[in-house]
Amino acid sequence: MIKIRKAKETDFEDIWDIFHQIVKRGDTFAFDPEARKEDCRTLWMSSSVHTYVAEFQNKILGTYILRKNQPGLGAHVANAAYMVHPEARWQGIGKAMGSQSIKQAKKQGFSAIQFNFVVSTNIVAIQLWLKLGFKIVGTVPKAFNHQKLGFVDIYIMHRFV
Repeated sequence: MIKIRKAKETDFEDIWDIFHQIVKRGDTFAFDPEARKEDCRTLWMSSSVHTYVAEFQNKILGTYILRKNQPGLGAHVANAAYMVHPEARWQGIGKAMGSQSIKQAKKQGFSAIQFNFVVSTNIVAIQLWLKLGFKIVGTVPKAFNHQKLGFVDIYIMHRFV
C-alpha cells in the first residue's frame, strides 16, 4: 500500500536523491541537470510550497509539491510537480500522488491545477495526466532543450478540482 503524507525535514535526503536522479537526466524537467542539493531544498522545501512524499514498504519512493500557480489574482489555481524514483516506476506511485494531489488542492481551496511545463516527449506522464482528467490547453513549440533530442515542445495542462 502506498502511503502519501506531508514531508518532514528529515525526509529531505530521500527527496534530494529522487530529485537528483530525475533532474540530472535532462529529459523531463527544466531544472538545471547540475542542480545542487541547496537548489533542491529551495525549490522543494520552501515555506511557499506544500511538499508530500509517497512511501511504499517504509521507503520514500516519490515526492510532489503543490503551490499557487501565480500570486494574487491567479492564486486560486494550483501548480504541482511530481517525481518518482527511477527504480520505482510502474508501481502506481505517480498515479497515487496525482490522485491525492487533486484532493489536496481542493482541500486547500484551489479551484484547478495547471501544469505549466509538461515535456511533450514525457509520454508516460502525459498519459497519466490525461487519465486523471487533465487536458492539454496549450503547446509551446521547442520550449525545452531535451538533453538527447534537442528542442522539443512543452504542453500546458489543466484540470478543475
